[in-house]
Amino acid sequence: MAGKPLFTSGEGEYHTYRIPALLTASNEVVLAFCEGRRSSARDHGDVDLLCRRSTDGGATWGPASIVYGDVPWTAVTDGNPCPVHDRETDTIWLPFCRDNRDVLVTASVDAGRSWTDPVAVTATAKAPAWTWYATGPGVGVQLCHGEHAGRIVIPCDHGGPTVSDGHRPDVSSSHMLYSDDYGQTWHRGEPIHPHTNECQVVERADGSLLVNMRNHLGRRGGQPGRAGRRLVATSEDGGESWSEIHTDEKLIEPACQASMISAEPDDPGDTLVFANPACENDRRRMTVRRSDDGGETWMDGTVVHDGPAAYSSMTILPDGNVGIMYERGNDDWREELYFDSVTLAALE
Repeated sequence: MAGKPLFTSGEGEYHTYRIPALLTASNEVVLAFCEGRRSSARDHGDVDLLCRRSTDGGATWGPASIVYGDVPWTAVTDGNPCPVHDRETDTIWLPFCRDNRDVLVTASVDAGRSWTDPVAVTATAKAPAWTWYATGPGVGVQLCHGEHAGRIVIPCDHGGPTVSDGHRPDVSSSHMLYSDDYGQTWHRGEPIHPHTNECQVVERADGSLLVNMRNHLGRRGGQPGRAGRRLVATSEDGGESWSEIHTDEKLIEPACQASMISAEPDDPGDTLVFANPACENDRRRMTVRRSDDGGETWMDGTVVHDGPAAYSSMTILPDGNVGIMYERGNDDWREELYFDSVTLAALE
């Protein structure tokens, strides 16, 4: 399958397209979500949540449609998509944020052709002391193993005083948003702090969860650890609480979002796939890697774009290959959202 740009900045009604989320639903349907930033590339402004659909496993794509957006040319940011496919009800749940303050959830029961009116879940998703909030971006997971099988888990992050030992309010922390009743009610897990940020989560063969997080240790200072390496932690209770964080020395980063998925999403084992701009000082060199031991070690992988590159999202396509949508360009990583696929064998 040849790679292709799915969203090109400046085309259509939008100045810039950013923040990819890629999801495989049922019947070879693949959905590509992003933010359409109408007036500028800035994180906040007139931003709509967009989607393109493929009904043939990513070979061809339909036009972009608005999943949710406020009145055009008003400075309201609707974004940070983090969808998950609920296999038991064949529902796509799509948590997202409004102005990085409110948390909303919409859903589709027809593989992304239409969406329900969003329901606000801010009261349970966000602690009163938290300031900004971000779902994902990327994708969530539905657990398959153990006592929490069926649970939907959405990786998130937030800003605010998460503990009482003097952390400044602008320190960010990752956490999980989860549902045990197929998206009817939502609950938040404990913060994974401090200086963690955008994250992705996977279930492993033993039922434990692994979270991989953007590293802000070097940004805020005053904490032990090594900047320029991804942060990781594990959970034994379905994402409600987490181990101490540590750095993964193999996974270098320039402080940027990354993506991580299980290679066997319907029955998770210990084969994982990870993608990020593998460069310590610059957002470039998008690299996709594989782990066969639940993220304990990672292979060197393959570089899918050696130039400017930033955020990404991955999915297992109906043909078994890894689909990836990522921000890239020749001069700037905001130029386009590009879709490509690689085989698992190519990641050794």
